[in-house]
Amino acid sequence: MALYSAAAAVLEGLERGDGGIKSLVYNSRFPHVRQLYALVSETLRYSPVLEKVLAGAALLQAEKKLPPQLAKVLVYDLLFGKGLKCGGRWKALARRHQTRLEAELARLKVQQKVSCNEDLLAPVQAASPGASQVPRYVRVNTLKTCVDDVIDFFKRQGYSYLGKAAGVEELRALSGKKFLSDLHLPELLVFPPQTDFHNNLLYTSGHIILQDKASCLPAFLLSPAAGSHIIDACAAPGNKTSHLAAILKNKGQIFAFDVDTKRLATMNTMLMRAGVTSFQLAQQDFLTVDPRDPKYSKVTHILLDPSCSGSGMVNRLPREEAAPSAERLQALAGFQRKALSHALCFPALRRLVYSTCSLHQEENEDVVRAVLQERGSAFRLVNAFPSWPCRGLAAFPGAECCLRASPADTLTHGFFVAVLEPCEEGAAIPSSLPVAAEENPQHSKGMAPGAAPKKRKRKKQRVKE
Repeated sequence: MALYSAAAAVLEGLERGDGGIKSLVYNSRFPHVRQLYALVSETLRYSPVLEKVLAGAALLQAEKKLPPQLAKVLVYDLLFGKGLKCGGRWKALARRHQTRLEAELARLKVQQKVSCNEDLLAPVQAASPGASQVPRYVRVNTLKTCVDDVIDFFKRQGYSYLGKAAGVEELRALSGKKFLSDLHLPELLVFPPQTDFHNNLLYTSGHIILQDKASCLPAFLLSPAAGSHIIDACAAPGNKTSHLAAILKNKGQIFAFDVDTKRLATMNTMLMRAGVTSFQLAQQDFLTVDPRDPKYSKVTHILLDPSCSGSGMVNRLPREEAAPSAERLQALAGFQRKALSHALCFPALRRLVYSTCSLHQEENEDVVRAVLQERGSAFRLVNAFPSWPCRGLAAFPGAECCLRASPADTLTHGFFVAVLEPCEEGAAIPSSLPVAAEENPQHSKGMAPGAAPKKRKRKKQRVKE
């Protein structure tokens, strides 16, 4: 049963936009990752067919306690895989409906005039524009090591270091065992697409984090000083939380919230592996957190990355997955507006970053515009990262302060980021945030913008091959 439960959990994570297949599989703690990866991949491949079979057989209506993603996994293995080899009571449940499921599958074949299962699959569509060009980004975990030591380690493993990238075209041209330092983020190394480090010692020991560049922007732009109190409002799976802790140098406090017990357990394991100590996890809906609670009286920074459509995630779900309906987008935007408005209620707040992995204006510029209008002149957008090439859509005056990212333009997943700060009378609020690594070298050491750079300590934890 553990295999089917783990596969269903990965599918649920994909549906929520928690990450890609590989990262979710490797973070699942299931011991046989290849077996799990194969089952998830094949279930996704047959997903449109499985949905038709499940609907025709009315399995979910007959078995109301059977989770939809678990049903997909069970029916895939029953009809298209190697047969149900495990599964306990769910296996028995699926077999009770086997005759009806097989009859529905036969009806589909007759309807589509095919004789084998493979012929039921739609022709493979091209990947999303630019998806195959997105490099493998590796964030160096400065809680455990430093960039120079990681570069040396990869060089000893036969990789060729080409220095710091001068532009996006150099990242696009990467191939083989060559890698670069990112042109914007100082702790980010860039490798050719599809480079796999899940079994690499640096990854399994927590010295590197496999995280898309766009996903690194929220913590980088929040830029909290060491010692700050921070809220990560919708925290799982935890990559941004670990990034915040690295910027803080584990000095301060991160309050991380999520409603899902399993996601929090996985997140706790990941944070411990990354050496994060300055955090408190809470299984709680962020909307129910009381901003007036004395516990949060020192919270000056909030990272809000709420649930979204995940439309910016490349290679996440099969391309035949339908775009979210207008009703779905409206529901998501409603939640996102509530979360952003609630986050702005914390009395000591100095900076907030709102981000999504969505391409839809309804979840991005429209949410920011609505909340700013609701708040009057209390908050304003900060011109984040002025040198970043892709800006917010012209949905309202000032939307160009926001950031967008896409595979075609920035060689990243699709993403949106907005930075908000209070407009208190007499407060000295900067007009823009750090623009790039070369203009803000101390940022990589976890220092506050504008602080005098300190001499870098060469070693932290040396990783031996």
